[in-house]
Amino acid sequence: MLEIPFGQTRSYGEIAKTLGVAAQPIGQACGGNSIPIVIPCHRVLAADGKTGGFSGGTGVETKLALLRHEGALLL
Repeated sequence: MLEIPFGQTRSYGEIAKTLGVAAQPIGQACGGNSIPIVIPCHRVLAADGKTGGFSGGTGVETKLALLRHEGALLL
């Protein structure tokens, strides 16, 4: 997650493929992230471009606000 550039996103599946693991552990890692502003799990989306969950702030609303702030393109 730290390697995803500001303003860009990746899917759980893309990260999983890069690491050679299943996508579910990637989602679990994002969900267990206790410092989401430092480790930018808000940049990780579902394969269909939907947001998925978010452990920080007020949840998905905070994730969307962070992505908008970064200028990330959302479907």
